[in-house]
Amino acid sequence: MPRKKVLVIDDEKEIREIIGEYLVSEDFDFYEAGDGMSAMKIFDSLHPDLVILDVMMPRMDGWEVCREIRKTSMIPLIMLSARGEEYDKLFGFELGVDDYIVKPFSPKELMARVKAVLSRGAANDEDIHETIEIKDLKVDFDARTIHLGNNLLSLTPKEYDLLSFFVKNKGRVFSREQLLNQVWGYEFMGDARTVDTHVKMLRENLAHRRNWIVTSWGIGYKFEAGENK
Repeated sequence: MPRKKVLVIDDEKEIREIIGEYLVSEDFDFYEAGDGMSAMKIFDSLHPDLVILDVMMPRMDGWEVCREIRKTSMIPLIMLSARGEEYDKLFGFELGVDDYIVKPFSPKELMARVKAVLSRGAANDEDIHETIEIKDLKVDFDARTIHLGNNLLSLTPKEYDLLSFFVKNKGRVFSREQLLNQVWGYEFMGDARTVDTHVKMLRENLAHRRNWIVTSWGIGYKFEAGENK
């Protein structure tokens, strides 16, 4: 099996070196860039399997790099940032990042996230090709698209993963920790608000069907589409 290529984009050389050492020790091929403009040139020629991306960088910040990548690719993106406010995380997830890690961070935890994001993507690729329809909601697992009525929902990769997981497990209640494990693919690491943020965005996308994602107080969430909802 070929080694996975990981592109690390950060303007701090020391951080790139630390991440690079851990990636190489875990049998990844490590590539680096110190600014957004250089990163995009490398990205276009390298076609990496995963990108680790800092927010604050010269010449082109991480948000803009994320937007450019998402125009042509749905590869996993892990965002690094010194800003840990909910607004910043929400903004990142809306742009399509798969994970958001606040600096300072544990390199070992970052490696766990890298493996989880990649393994989750592999699992999605091997998923059964099928379509599930619940009333006017249609999930096409082959095309990775979700329609509500005649409208194609504009979802980030992780929003799609979460909503499709809910649909597959209609009626079952899952705790935030269980959803992190099942959808994000790593053991719970202390930020259940990640799930809350994505549920909030999904409800906005579902519009008149927003009440299909039900809050089970003190437990978590479930997906319900009963006759009267």
